[in-house]
Amino acid sequence: MPQSITTLTVETRGQGLVEITAPVARWLAGRRCGTGLLTLFCRHTSASLVIQENADPDVRTDLERFFKRLVREDPALYEHTAEGPDDMPAHIRAALTGVQLSIPVEDGRMVLGTWQGIHLFEHRTRPHSRQVVLHLLAD
Repeated sequence: MPQSITTLTVETRGQGLVEITAPVARWLAGRRCGTGLLTLFCRHTSASLVIQENADPDVRTDLERFFKRLVREDPALYEHTAEGPDDMPAHIRAALTGVQLSIPVEDGRMVLGTWQGIHLFEHRTRPHSRQVVLHLLAD
């Protein structure tokens, strides 16, 4: 089975979800494949990947608020504070959500649900340039 790999750079504005479905779909369309498996891997320990609703922006807002409540940015709670009060909480949030996704591919397109989109979840407060590796194994 042929394989393809590339790295997608994602610019973030700070904490929050950045939808990357469209650039991933464009890259996949250029591969001209049939059936396969697309793996996405975030090369960072303070950002993650999630598949989540992409229609109603309130979902993203609610998720961001929930994670801020769930994992507080309080330096008194953590040993690892050298990189700022948002760093250790960012590592915990990434551990909870994960850095890798696997998406089936059929007829050269990702098999996502109607309201599903791929998002990079930035967990640090300031903007970052993040890398997501896309690996396709397909016929």
